[in-house]
Amino acid sequence: MGPRSVEPDAPSAGRPLQGLRVLDFTRVLAGPYCTALVADLGADVLKIEPPRGDDYREIGPFFPDGSSALFAAVNRGKRSVVLDLAKPSDRAAAQELAAGADVAVENFRPGVADKLGVGWAALSERNPRLIYASVTGFGQQGPNAARPAYDIIVQAMTGIMSVTGDPDREPTMIGESIADVASGLFCAWAILAALYERQRTGRGRRIDVAMFDAMIAMQPLVVTRLLATGVPPRRVGNRHALSAPFGVYAARDGSFALAVLNDKLFRALAETIGKPGLAADPRFVSDPLRLINETALRAEIEDWSRRLAVDEAVAALAEGGVPAAEVADMAQALASPQAEARPPLQRIAHPTLGLILAPEQPAHFAGVPRGGASPAPGLGEHTRAALDDPRQAWKERP
Repeated sequence: MGPRSVEPDAPSAGRPLQGLRVLDFTRVLAGPYCTALVADLGADVLKIEPPRGDDYREIGPFFPDGSSALFAAVNRGKRSVVLDLAKPSDRAAAQELAAGADVAVENFRPGVADKLGVGWAALSERNPRLIYASVTGFGQQGPNAARPAYDIIVQAMTGIMSVTGDPDREPTMIGESIADVASGLFCAWAILAALYERQRTGRGRRIDVAMFDAMIAMQPLVVTRLLATGVPPRRVGNRHALSAPFGVYAARDGSFALAVLNDKLFRALAETIGKPGLAADPRFVSDPLRLINETALRAEIEDWSRRLAVDEAVAALAEGGVPAAEVADMAQALASPQAEARPPLQRIAHPTLGLILAPEQPAHFAGVPRGGASPAPGLGEHTRAALDDPRQAWKERP
């Protein structure tokens, strides 16, 4: 789990988005995840919160000081300004902050930002260079635009649950709020594209990201199979829909994943498990035949693997050049040698908790230090400075 704060060869250097000013009206997960990604890369993110704060401040698990670990994870590196946008004075302050921003991000339901005076029309009129991104469940138009969106609802509506889980059981949701995360990721990507466009045109751009659209985009293989065959793909459990052997197999003390996608790998597998004749068996001489006879093939593989511990089976397969891995839980994944070599977490100095760990965006930029984000802000921690002079609330550009 040990994160590394600086790349070994990293000179003193600015981060890729240093000097970018982001006004963040978002709450809960999709929008805050987007702005956390850009904060990791050096953007100055001012998080605008209502007096009660972002709802995620009240969602556990909680640190010993009573603060939310989830809020801390997706609001790292930001500053907090409390504004009641129902008040004309606070609305005017938000508009002043937007006048000095490069980007504004919101995830209100369609129309709400306009009513609060922080919609695209109001903010872009004062700041034509502003890039304005909206993240919602179903986008700014369409029959479902006004519907509330929760991750499980979007997973259910976009087909991902229909292809997840055992074929003989009910559809299964993915074990992460994947629709929120995917839409936040696509929103960050779209913002960077719009910033590049602004270099050419000098003008801002409105961006409309929907969780529904993002989850469709996250399924290129499922969508393509439907388009090619006209048949909606269905659940196949821990197997590949088109190839075998490919899936999760049993060992003596647990499970391991195996991926064999061509004849060369299948011959290597057959040699490794001590059954070289399987490569010439008429049932298994091609990938389509192996898929048809997957049950018989699984029995042959597990006849070998069930006599071995997981680590023994994986080691033997790896030595034979066959892709395989133990099915790890998150604690094991974060403690693995791979995570030690490329730490996915960063240490953050917290004012009351000391050093805490938080996720970090995964891209490595040559010569740029990783880690070092500031902790998630206390509610309204930076309000006074912003309200004293909204035009001076932003950090200096490099």
